[in-house]
Amino acid sequence: MNTSNGSQLDQKAALEANSTTSDVQGDTGDKSDIAGKPRTGSGAGVRFILNIPNVLTIIRLLAVVPLAILITHWPEKRLVTVLIFAGIWLTDILDGFIARRFNMITEFGKLFDPFVDKVFQVVTVIMLFSIGLVPLWVPLFYVLRETFMLFASTVLLTKHQVVVYSDILGKFSTFLFVLAVGIIYLVPMEKAWIKDVIFILPVLCSISATVHYAVTHIRALRAANDRDRQ
Repeated sequence: MNTSNGSQLDQKAALEANSTTSDVQGDTGDKSDIAGKPRTGSGAGVRFILNIPNVLTIIRLLAVVPLAILITHWPEKRLVTVLIFAGIWLTDILDGFIARRFNMITEFGKLFDPFVDKVFQVVTVIMLFSIGLVPLWVPLFYVLRETFMLFASTVLLTKHQVVVYSDILGKFSTFLFVLAVGIIYLVPMEKAWIKDVIFILPVLCSISATVHYAVTHIRALRAANDRDRQ
């Protein structure tokens, strides 16, 4: 009799343990972030994977250093500066194409690629201002904008486990930025008025991209919070 009661108690304990495990899995298995992807711990899944797109992204970041140095030697190093600047941008296009074409997209690439774009843009405009090729409001805008984006992205990642990725509007604003800088590089400095207006369109597009990021993520966070409360 005691053996029978002990067996029944063991079975009951096992059933309760299985029920508890199922409840825990049900609570954690269906969480999703604002992009509709599984929500993980802060930074989980964002790690460097050795493939061609990620290596190209690292090369782009490292190439920003010689670009900044060469800009300080303007106009003597004009040709080399233009070539490195164009190479950084073309590498950005190339790594995205390779990642999509050969299924090499990684969480690291989606996060780090726009970060390198920010470093590239901020360093470029600061150095161009330092040699008098762009007015003060240009680097001021990009520094403030990228500081805001970095702060907001950090909050979303640490507080809500959400990674902010670049979208088509952000990429288009980068293209306009590259076009504006290219014109600055190639147009003779006798036409000094160009430097005062050439960044108006890239800045307007960048503002639109920032507002789009904010609205999209605020709405998605509200929707996610509403689902969590239900």
